[in-house]
Amino acid sequence: MLSHLRPALVTMGLFTALLGLAYPLAVTGVAQAAFPYQANGSLVRDAKGTVVGSALIGQAFAAPRYLHPRPSAAGAGYDASASSGSNMGPMNPALAERVKADADALRVEDPGAIIPADAVTTSGSGLDPDISPAYADLQAVRIAKARGLASRDVQAVIDAHVQGRLLGFIGQPRVNVLAVNRALDARAPG
Repeated sequence: MLSHLRPALVTMGLFTALLGLAYPLAVTGVAQAAFPYQANGSLVRDAKGTVVGSALIGQAFAAPRYLHPRPSAAGAGYDASASSGSNMGPMNPALAERVKADADALRVEDPGAIIPADAVTTSGSGLDPDISPAYADLQAVRIAKARGLASRDVQAVIDAHVQGRLLGFIGQPRVNVLAVNRALDARAPG
């Protein structure tokens, strides 16, 4: 029996060292060398070096002076430790009620507006940092009023932050909420 147990333990130790230590350390080393910004969480820092967010994880912005993200189903909203969708199907009455309430709130701000889908639906992770240009444009008047700026100035900031499709054909155009809010704060602080 000992003759069977020894090779099994040696093999387990070898593969634990190889796949549990060496491989993860090698992948981490390559990531740190080739893509340090992404490997460290794509952290966004202010002028003092303080971390203010991540370019890849959405944050809740609720004040009228900020561009609002899409709704989040992650915990109490943008909780990275509870990342997930709501798992509500299209026939779920609770989902329909939430979407209607969100749409009604947006219609109060702009009664004649066409409401983009991402303004009232959550992403799969609940942590999406980007919104559609249409949803960003819908918010420009509210932001301009709250900041005391002209709507065209807010629209110019939004337009400057529209990211196109990856390689010209992958995905949809998008606007990073944190990047626009930082640019708005730089343009009209306080």
